[in-house]
Amino acid sequence: MNGVAQEPLDGAEESARTAMRHHHGQMMHRLKSLSAALGRAVAAGDTVAEHEAHAVLVEWCETELVPHALAEEEKLYGPAAGLPEGGLLVEGMLEEHRVLTGLLEELRGAGGVAAAVLGGSIERIFALHVDKEDRLLLPLLAAAPGLSLAESVEDLESLVGAAHVRHEP
Repeated sequence: MNGVAQEPLDGAEESARTAMRHHHGQMMHRLKSLSAALGRAVAAGDTVAEHEAHAVLVEWCETELVPHALAEEEKLYGPAAGLPEGGLLVEGMLEEHRVLTGLLEELRGAGGVAAAVLGGSIERIFALHVDKEDRLLLPLLAAAPGLSLAESVEDLESLVGAAHVRHEP
């Protein structure tokens, strides 16, 4: 089965889901770029470029990835955990957040090949994580009676970036 079976979503729920998926895509693109830059610098033996790429990757994780994860935990994971179909999914996703945070801690003190490997690991685990969110969590929340994905992500730039999900007049 590919994702959660569901009825068609209303416009607000579909817009919220689309905005989240778009933001995840932007985050993945940036993380892939930063991880690749670190890997290239290490492979080239360019310690100046490596130091800079390492610093930028760590900073991005601290200012983008971790705040995004915390916002998801607050606004999305709580409601999803309360659904019969969501408890185990949320448990697994929280563990992935812990793994990503642990890898970031290791990355802070790593250099050379170890740093490049850690950057790649963060990238790959985050890719799996956002795929799960996009295919499983977001549809679950959008289709759940009594819950609104659109309301959950309303005004959360840390979740959906600068693109606002929707404005009510």
